[in-house]
Amino acid sequence: MDWKQKLPIKIQQAVQKVDQQIQPQIEEINRRIDNNQAKVLEAFTDQHVAESHLSGSTGYGHFDEGRQTLDKVYAQVFKTPAALVRPQFVSGTHTIAVGLFGCLKPGQKLLYITGKPYDTLQEVIGKNAQQPGSLKEYGVQFKYQPLNAQKNVDYEHLDATLQEFQPDVVAIQRSRGYEVRPSYTVNQIAAMISFVKQRCPQTIIFVDNCYGEFSEEHEPTEYGADLMAGSLYKNAGGGLATTGGYLVGRKDLIEQAAIRLTAPGIGSQEGATGPYLRGMIEGFFLAPQVTGNAIKGAIFTAALLEQLGFEVTPKWNEERTDLIQTIILGSAEKMVQFARAIQKYSPIDSFVSPEASEMDGYEDKIIMAAGTFVEGSTIELSADGPLRPPYALYLQGGLTYSHVRIAVARACAEIL
Repeated sequence: MDWKQKLPIKIQQAVQKVDQQIQPQIEEINRRIDNNQAKVLEAFTDQHVAESHLSGSTGYGHFDEGRQTLDKVYAQVFKTPAALVRPQFVSGTHTIAVGLFGCLKPGQKLLYITGKPYDTLQEVIGKNAQQPGSLKEYGVQFKYQPLNAQKNVDYEHLDATLQEFQPDVVAIQRSRGYEVRPSYTVNQIAAMISFVKQRCPQTIIFVDNCYGEFSEEHEPTEYGADLMAGSLYKNAGGGLATTGGYLVGRKDLIEQAAIRLTAPGIGSQEGATGPYLRGMIEGFFLAPQVTGNAIKGAIFTAALLEQLGFEVTPKWNEERTDLIQTIILGSAEKMVQFARAIQKYSPIDSFVSPEASEMDGYEDKIIMAAGTFVEGSTIELSADGPLRPPYALYLQGGLTYSHVRIAVARACAEIL
């Protein structure tokens, strides 16, 4: 029996209309998947990835050839001199923090040009001087450049900020985080990098690439980003990596970050990969396909919800540069209702009913739906958001396109 027959007639008709409407976008994503897959396959063959590399290491992790080879694969794919891919990174926030602490010394200056960083990074930077272990406590000065009225980088005022503040590191956040603003395309990031480099040639450009890997055919490191970070719970892990993160970029910056992760004198030369290496390697191989599935799911979600009268961003036919689909629901109650519906149609913990609660690193109560195989994985279908105006739920991920279609259509049937 066709799965759609269990849906209300209104939802069935909307799904059928959407399937026809989005077909050109789906074909474009399939083309992108093929090109990204070819790029990753070439790196695997060039770097001679072997069966023996899948086993991982123990103890100090000396001479871990699998770890070293995976670093080379990442460096080739992202077109950088070096990479640091480690299970010891506990989250995207941790990976970004290690990268920033590696770049910055006491008394130096950090400038975010893409507006206020998202909640958990505000803790890393330091909301106040008493924030334990923060960059602020470490003596790093921080500013962020507010976005303009169109929610884009405010170049008109950025020039003056760069000349006045003279930052040592300029940070760019690719995804929207918990903001209702567009995520930035690689072309837009390339323009940001060029603008900064022309005015401050010695400034280090740091890119938070979370949710962005393989969503386009090029990455910010191809356009002058000096250091870039991401999480293996997201695109690059392909749904198989159960922990970890990555940094790619200049060799000196990678080694400085490695020293922050481990210790001076150790750097990137130690760190056991244990049972994690197989999932990290295979997950990266699958990442182009899994990321493409998630983006196709986001396009379907946007089109279906628009058909049913919801406000969404980006629109179904707008350019995509990450996984995130924002749904404006207008009230805390509707956010919770939609999140619970997504949880109900998850493969894991479908019987659980999410509750909004306080979470470390966030200013507001958060509602989270994530019936995922890997805890907190946002390459798998999940939905979350802070209970604050405009009451936007951020839906992302999906290991298979079919799961997103089925879960979102059924969730829409429930909330309507």
